[in-house]
Amino acid sequence: MSSITIDKVTKHFEDYVKVIKEFNEVIHDKEFVTLLGPSGCGKTTMLRMIAGFEKPSSGEIRIDDTVVSSAKNFVPPEKRGIGMVFQSYAVWPHMTVFENVAYPLKIAKLSKAEIKTKVEKILETVHLAQYAERIPSQLSGGQQQRVALGRALVCEPRLLLLDEPLSNLDAKLRESMRFEIKDIQKNFGITVVYVTHDQTEAMAMSDRIMVLNQGIVQQVAPPTEIYRHPANQFVADFVGKVNFFKGEAGGGKIELTGIGQSIPYQGPYNGKVIVAIRPENIVLSPPNPASFPSGVLEGTLISMFYLGDINDCRIEINGDILRVIGESGSFDTLKEGQNITVGLKEFLVYEDREKSV
Repeated sequence: MSSITIDKVTKHFEDYVKVIKEFNEVIHDKEFVTLLGPSGCGKTTMLRMIAGFEKPSSGEIRIDDTVVSSAKNFVPPEKRGIGMVFQSYAVWPHMTVFENVAYPLKIAKLSKAEIKTKVEKILETVHLAQYAERIPSQLSGGQQQRVALGRALVCEPRLLLLDEPLSNLDAKLRESMRFEIKDIQKNFGITVVYVTHDQTEAMAMSDRIMVLNQGIVQQVAPPTEIYRHPANQFVADFVGKVNFFKGEAGGGKIELTGIGQSIPYQGPYNGKVIVAIRPENIVLSPPNPASFPSGVLEGTLISMFYLGDINDCRIEINGDILRVIGESGSFDTLKEGQNITVGLKEFLVYEDREKSV
């Protein structure tokens, strides 16, 4: 399979708006990497430059040791050894499932026997063997997406590029397709670059996540690192749920601005800071508040939402709202309007740089 080296790549369009400000990353052989970020952050543009559908304004892209995009060289998409799956499926409505998947092989002028063997193998892989003679209008959205995936894989590409391929599916089908795509990637030993704005997809599937915002890479790391140690406020806010509080650090504690309460702190920052607390890192009504070295806060429980596996709570602390994800059983023991103490298991602290994020 293949690695991808992206060296000082930028991209701007005719109106001189820079979509990618500078991208320097290596995607390793057999790695599953997700480009994650909000709409307009540049992730799809970066994917299209890897595919060859867009040319970089500057910089160089290499697949293995071959320069595929630079100021002097450009290899067209069909010669890059890639498979691509789009958000819109892009399956041929007048062709059967077999014919859709076989199409790239026909263009490559393989024999009928080779085509039959390869297509049947891929249809088994994507669980469509029994639908080989159906046309797309007879398939569900998930099945059509599998057709697109099978067509991308049938030529045994060096790279598989996927541009928000699950965004048109319902929630339950999206969840099952995540694991199917990951299983296929492992079985084929293929390098995958996946684009999404859905952080749950990125967390579930990726070996590494590249978080983008406004054309700038914010952090590159495995999912656990991205979630537990986000590089800045943007990453903390975009990946997962989080509460932010302004504060003043010093003297072994952080005074939370406007709240009149403090939490213990021995970290490197002094002065104005932002405290980030994940809702699941807060314990409702701890039996022994002194056992929480990260501190406790007191407030009023103003609302609860029973979601089956969790109790999603909102606590008012002197006008600020703290979101807490509690155990589902707490819904039966707590009452809205009651005073409540919460224990903090852990929190993150950032310098207060409002203009930099």
